[in-house]
Amino acid sequence: MRAYLRLGLFFYFKKIETVNVETIPKNEPVLFLANHQNALLDALLIATKNGRFSYFLTRASVFNKPLISKILKSLQMLPVYRIRDGWSNLNKNNSIFTKSSKLLSDKQAIVIFPEGSHNLKRTVRPLSKGFTRIIFETLEAYPDTKINLIPVGLNFQYATAFSDSALINFGQSIQVGSELLGDKNKSVLQLKHEVSHQLRQLTTHIESDNYDVTLQQLEDLNVDFLKPTVVNQCISSGFKTCKKNKSKEGNFLKPLFKFLLIINLCIPYIIWKKVAQPKIKEIEFTATFRFAIAVTLVPIFVILVMLILSLGFQLQFALMYLLNVIVLSLLSVKL
Repeated sequence: MRAYLRLGLFFYFKKIETVNVETIPKNEPVLFLANHQNALLDALLIATKNGRFSYFLTRASVFNKPLISKILKSLQMLPVYRIRDGWSNLNKNNSIFTKSSKLLSDKQAIVIFPEGSHNLKRTVRPLSKGFTRIIFETLEAYPDTKINLIPVGLNFQYATAFSDSALINFGQSIQVGSELLGDKNKSVLQLKHEVSHQLRQLTTHIESDNYDVTLQQLEDLNVDFLKPTVVNQCISSGFKTCKKNKSKEGNFLKPLFKFLLIINLCIPYIIWKKVAQPKIKEIEFTATFRFAIAVTLVPIFVILVMLILSLGFQLQFALMYLLNVIVLSLLSVKL
């Protein structure tokens, strides 16, 4: 499944860059703590690029439908309940946190989005203390455990666009042990501060004050949001150190390749534009739903067309169609 998703992400993104992935411990307990902008794509990018088989703590509301629940749990996603899910459901988190502690004691990796929700704004929001509860429960139950906390900065050039580019910026490991249990309140504040501080360096962070104005200035400068260090320095200097990047000249062939690709994948495209996209209530899910259609309906449609061509004509026509779709996909995305 991970190999298939990695292939799908290759065809979906123009480029995916990773930084410091080689520093991630392979046989030690790891808690990945990432900012959360792009719904399920955030989790998929970390899952396919961090070099570890990871478990994911995911908001319980996405597990409502039985079929989706089975699929998500098969992908090692664990439901976490919030107040909005009902007070009576909060007790269900106890078993999830206990399981998380056991996983960490077994030197597994867990991914948490400590902001608690997703948002396309280019800012690191206040962190909830849920991740600290897992740390404390693990250290209390397994006091010899040393947990590696790794902040992860997820950066997108244009999160809802197709094709987009992404940067997965893995931070410096913060190793914690039972020494945190002495003064829990102090430890909670310290952990939240250290993780938040790293996240603000690993991704573009625009303060809430004058957010829209600052973002517009950055977009006018055509900054590369896949270079968060440069962008953050630009902001902190009051735009004194900023350099305007030249707009890349549009490739007139790319729209043609996209048009030809749409013709070859007309049914999935119509389903996306007329059925799926209008039902998206949160803009953060745009890329997630588009990617879901790309890795499910598109392959099914391509296989059906190939079967029709094979039975109605010859196998070579089916193979020519497949090659045509692959080449047009690469040209539409990578150019």
